Amino acid sequence: MSDPALDQLCINTIRTLAMDAVEQAKSGHPGMPMGAAAMAYVLWARFLRHNPADPAWPDRDRFVLSAGHGSMLLYSLLHLTGYEPFGLDELKHFRQWGSRTPGHPEYGLVPGAEATTGPLGQGFGMGVGMAIAERMLAARFNRPGYKVVDHYTYGLVSDGDLMEGVSAEAASLAGHLHLGKLIYLYDDNRVTIEGSTDLAFSEDTERRFDAYGWQVQRVDGDNLQAVETALHAARAEADRPTLIMARTHIAHGSPHKQDSSEAHGAPLGEAEVRLTKKALDWPEDAQFFIPDAVLTHMRRALHSGGVAQEAWLATLSAYEKDYPELAREWGRVMRGDLPAGWESRLPWINPSTGPMATREASGQVLNAVAPALAELVGGSADLAPSTLTYLKGSGDFSATNHAGRNLRFGVREHAMGAILNGMALHGGLRVYGGTFLVFSDYMRPAIRLAALMHLPVTYVFTHDSIGLGEDGPTHQPVEHLAALRAIPNLTVIRPADANETVLAWTVALERTKGPVALVLSRQKLPVLEPKTVAGADGLEHGAYVLADARGGKVDLILIATGSEVPLALQARAALEGQGIGTRVVSMPSWELFEAQSPAYRRRVLPPQVTARLAVEAGVAQGWSRYVGPQGDVLSIERFGASAPQQVLFREYGFTVENVVHRALGVLSGAGCGVPSI
Repeated sequence: MSDPALDQLCINTIRTLAMDAVEQAKSGHPGMPMGAAAMAYVLWARFLRHNPADPAWPDRDRFVLSAGHGSMLLYSLLHLTGYEPFGLDELKHFRQWGSRTPGHPEYGLVPGAEATTGPLGQGFGMGVGMAIAERMLAARFNRPGYKVVDHYTYGLVSDGDLMEGVSAEAASLAGHLHLGKLIYLYDDNRVTIEGSTDLAFSEDTERRFDAYGWQVQRVDGDNLQAVETALHAARAEADRPTLIMARTHIAHGSPHKQDSSEAHGAPLGEAEVRLTKKALDWPEDAQFFIPDAVLTHMRRALHSGGVAQEAWLATLSAYEKDYPELAREWGRVMRGDLPAGWESRLPWINPSTGPMATREASGQVLNAVAPALAELVGGSADLAPSTLTYLKGSGDFSATNHAGRNLRFGVREHAMGAILNGMALHGGLRVYGGTFLVFSDYMRPAIRLAALMHLPVTYVFTHDSIGLGEDGPTHQPVEHLAALRAIPNLTVIRPADANETVLAWTVALERTKGPVALVLSRQKLPVLEPKTVAGADGLEHGAYVLADARGGKVDLILIATGSEVPLALQARAALEGQGIGTRVVSMPSWELFEAQSPAYRRRVLPPQVTARLAVEAGVAQGWSRYVGPQGDVLSIERFGASAPQQVLFREYGFTVENVVHRALGVLSGAGCGVPSI
């Protein structure tokens, strides 16, 4: 039986902690935590199955605060329920250097934060990914009498989350897939930074989500019994995700700022804090005050969570006896380990087979290793026939087939990126998603978050240059390599041939932290000898000497990536014929190269050889670090055109003759077109 007075005491504790932390920091968002405190309390105190003593317990319920600006709501709940190290001092250092209470929740920094959120709509999409992962793993590992995987994904979303397009994409797919264990509380406070949502948001949200295939409920967000009833109904709905539209009041209890945009992203002010505490029957002079009864009540989560985890561990122990092989697999995938000997399935390509597009080689790798890596799952944004990302014989994940390993994301690049992040965050899966390189722009916010969270997500970006041909400039990426390389923690690999692609996938699969973008060609490219790209100084180093000066003396270095590497090799032959000692360096990955020792980097790019020409079918931005002040870059500084790829490369100067011409210009000092940085 609940105690209404104690319930209200807990709710007001959450509200006042948010007020005090924001006030002390002199920045933050007090309004949302104050308004959503009641319904969040009901969820955390009566439904959420978690163990604060072990935030990583695999079968815990997930809670995603998509409205990450309301971070003090999450931090208050984490402290009150007993997450360590999350003492009261952390709340007092909200938004300060070195604290575990940043302005928006950060995965890995904040114990109990399931995802880095704040860019609105991203948490919504990541929650969908977590719910998909739960269903996939349940289908693979659960057996009669043994529910090793059986939990819910909850989220708290805001008006802003629902305005963002990524949430619409993700919600549509979630409804299509009948993700019944996905439950979102919608903080319907009808206020944004600029004022009332009526300024820009007048749609019928209930009918929209009903059309998506969601169960939709309307409740008073301050009515604890109504919220509890709605959550029970959501958990009982097995065939549809649920949106609980909870009418709330931003800055609940504030005499002058409740329901005002002034409370969205700024402290209430010292005077208003005192008035609000008085209105809430709270000690006006007390800061960060937590009644003993509240802490005792909320810390029950340590006991209940421990009991729930112990019951799960008992189930797992029995499961290990009845299904030992599955249990071993469960342990392996949850640790993120790859199975022993998986590399033996890699399909090294014999050069005698003739030219092959790197996207085709990528598809061969995926299908070769998939039988050994049952955790490898992914899909594309309606482009599988072009990106070659479909796992043959593995079925489609659908509302009726949770065992399928191919995800049909539809034309939803942005949601695909967010969903992949959620799946990776859940654990137990190795995920990938494919689209054309030019459409990486559509998913850039999700890629950035994957890099920020160090998630092992692999992106398969095909049609990597003007080489895609007749589709024209709208589909021809020019600036995209530079844009991806600008993202910290993202490893970008543009392989030169089929065997570099094999190695690129090896790098991607063996990385347990940080996303990898594979940038692949549509057009066929000559195949290099496997031993050339996989030697001691091969692709895994980011750059390596593919062909050296015949006489031993290097006069000039040609650096190239992807489809331009064969061109560099042809130009080398022509330059060597003129007596110019020419080295060709294949540089598929700047990031991998920068991770090597200074000695290795100097060996590949000797400082004394200042005549350098980089050749890449994209903008020159960034290449100056490798070509130096006396080098040059053969690049593309304008958009593409519609024509056959052979014509485009000729017209844009990617010919042997022009490479030789530019190289001679560098040697003479006339072609130094890139400033030093």
